[in-house]
Amino acid sequence: MKIEQIFTSCLAEMAYYIESNGEVAIIDPLRETTPYMDRAANDNAKIKYVFLTHFHADFVSGHVDLAKKTGATIVYGPGATAEYELHNGAHGEIFNIGDVTLELLHTPGHTMESSSYLLRDEKGKEQCLFSGDALFIGDVGRPDLAIKQGELTEEDLARHLFNSLRNVIMPLPDDIIVYPNHGAGSACGKNMSKETYDSLGHQKEVNYALRADMTEDEFVKEVLTGLVAPPQYFPKNAGMNKGINMDIDSIVARGTKELSLEKFNQLVTEGALILDTRHQNEFIKEHIPGSIFIGLSGGFAPWVGALIEDIHQKIVLITDFGKEEEAVIRLSRIGYDNSLGYLPNAISIWKDAGNETASIEQITAEELAELNKNEEISILDVRKVSEYNAEHLVGAINEPLDSINSNLENIDKSKTTYVHCAGGYRSVIFGSIAKKNGIHNLVDVAGGYGVMKNVPEFEMTEYVCPTTLL
Repeated sequence: MKIEQIFTSCLAEMAYYIESNGEVAIIDPLRETTPYMDRAANDNAKIKYVFLTHFHADFVSGHVDLAKKTGATIVYGPGATAEYELHNGAHGEIFNIGDVTLELLHTPGHTMESSSYLLRDEKGKEQCLFSGDALFIGDVGRPDLAIKQGELTEEDLARHLFNSLRNVIMPLPDDIIVYPNHGAGSACGKNMSKETYDSLGHQKEVNYALRADMTEDEFVKEVLTGLVAPPQYFPKNAGMNKGINMDIDSIVARGTKELSLEKFNQLVTEGALILDTRHQNEFIKEHIPGSIFIGLSGGFAPWVGALIEDIHQKIVLITDFGKEEEAVIRLSRIGYDNSLGYLPNAISIWKDAGNETASIEQITAEELAELNKNEEISILDVRKVSEYNAEHLVGAINEPLDSINSNLENIDKSKTTYVHCAGGYRSVIFGSIAKKNGIHNLVDVAGGYGVMKNVPEFEMTEYVCPTTLL
């Protein structure tokens, strides 16, 4: 038996590859199919099942493509309906994979079809639980992402989740390993650990949601407190996961076409967005006017999903050499399937044609501190509200990047504004979107708050520990 956890850091997502005696099960695959098919080929094995723990909201799964290419059966929990053929598993149903089995455990709460899969080894011993978004390491799945299911409220779903945890998951043996679908950094929970697996027994000791003496009402209050609005692309991805989408091979073939400058300009004129995925330092130095920056080196896919509101937006790419396919695949993971190609050696070709490039003005933290001593200046902190509340520069105004599309009018165009995030990635995204919208009075602070907090001249607020709820 082989169990492999396949971790994708950009989405903080874990898919699983299980092989036994020539048969394979895949749990919660990402959009691309090659990684799973290559593993099966290397093991001289056949993919028999593709199991989904629920209809995912934060990424588009490749389960339909994978089933089409391999003949595998797609399995969901009770009540799941979609445009493609699937097997609706029943609570307690057993699936054979070689010499091992997976038992479907219906664990509604995150969504109503949400299910976990309990693996038993060749001797019938419970080994691990693939818990999807029902149980994370340090947290549980948020119950507010599927409240449009009938007349259910988020409180109704929270109560379902409480009973799933108490009556289905917690009675399992303490020594089984919990393998969740997400880890720290995902918006599917609020308190996830950086660890990607743990024993159930240890989670009972440290996970707030599994506290033995917690009442149902306490659980509901705790799990619903502190939730922030989910990214705007979540419901769109959930809808795509119920449908039949363009196959990944066609998406990659179209998105990795090499464009001439003439074709590039034509597509932009017709409404395509120029998305520059290079490192922020390169974008700051020189970029094509009108482009926005979201770099592959950071949280690329989630920021695309949060900030490019039209999931059908046509996109032309600026990438580092050889990174165009990676960019297209990572866009497709969250349903942005309309990449139309890339401009190779973009900056050189652009300038060779006699075009001017644009840049973003940047200042060091030390230079900003000197300015701040001598005059009243405007400083914009584009980190999350929680980061700002924990600690920030006295006098800085918080305008989180994820709200930029609705908050651009808050920027005073009459004076220079200095923009920072934590390390320099998000502030450049902010600056690029502002410039595209005609705001050119922003100056980026190199290194962001991580550098600024070590400059003695700056006065910072102190972190105040929040009062516990229970």
